Amino acid sequence: MSTRVPHTRLTQWAVDCLQAVGCSEADAQLVGGSLVQTSLWGVDSHGILRLTHYLRRLTMGSIDAKAEPMVRRTGPVTAQLDGMDGLGIIHAMRAMEVAMEMARANGVGVVGVSDSSHCGAMGLYTRTAARAKLIGIAMTHSSSVVAPHGGKAKFFGTNPLSIAFPRTQGEPICLDMATAQVAWNKVLNARIENVPLEPGLTIDAKGEPTTDPHKAEALIPLGGETYGYKGYGLAFMIELLCGMLNGMTYGPHVTKMYEELDKPRKLGHLLIAIDPKRFAGAATMEGTAEMMINELRGEGEILFPGEPELQEEHRRRSDGIPIEPAALADMNAWSEKLGLQPLTHAEAA
Repeated sequence: MSTRVPHTRLTQWAVDCLQAVGCSEADAQLVGGSLVQTSLWGVDSHGILRLTHYLRRLTMGSIDAKAEPMVRRTGPVTAQLDGMDGLGIIHAMRAMEVAMEMARANGVGVVGVSDSSHCGAMGLYTRTAARAKLIGIAMTHSSSVVAPHGGKAKFFGTNPLSIAFPRTQGEPICLDMATAQVAWNKVLNARIENVPLEPGLTIDAKGEPTTDPHKAEALIPLGGETYGYKGYGLAFMIELLCGMLNGMTYGPHVTKMYEELDKPRKLGHLLIAIDPKRFAGAATMEGTAEMMINELRGEGEILFPGEPELQEEHRRRSDGIPIEPAALADMNAWSEKLGLQPLTHAEAA
């Protein structure tokens, strides 16, 4: 039975934990708030459940709590950010902020990030741009957990992509997706909760389909057994844009997220902001987007990209964020280790 914890309590707990392991208050607020916001959207694979992993790496030194990212402007619309092996959420947000500055000045901003770590949900950064009436694009590569189409062993990461578009009113339209059928953290959460996976998501050590999260060795690319070449192709290109373009390595050579806890991840991300005012549709695009959404609604219960997350956020702000028993035990163990109050102010769901 899950326990529902108020998002405000989780945020304060996350901030306290991060400060206890050496993060500044500003960095702790950004990272803790971002993880809780992701959980509010219902994206538990990238939400507050990942904080204990960050804490393990921070205490082992493979993430540097004191890292100060370095930004180097390489042109009017380009920049490179060296994350110095710090927290990826900080790097990606700073990179998007720089991209937005360049977009306002010159129409577009493209920022590559190197020497980073796990940066959470890419929709955090694209929505930031879209709320400022810019178009946001963000992507990252990750360690090897996805079998290539036609293959039987993992090679690329889930290599997610997000695109967000501003609206006349309300939260942006936001696509945020992995190039695998699901994120690997879905498998990890299923292991914690000891529940089976849906069919068609993973393969075992022999390359055979499995629904047992404990036997899952690799994810299947987006598109499944027949059309997985589409997800595989997207993952391949994102690997080039985030890994090689930023001077980082690729696929099986990327430091493993959970198995090599003592080694820095050395990940690359790519953040892009576009000023729509520089294009012919600027005056009408948001109104036309609303017309398209309304026309789709006329076809039935059709939601725009990002709307399911907004609906879930409304529920979770009211009811709390569900935490499974094993995850809650892990979180409370960290509370004890860091000398903090456990997450006891909760109600069973």
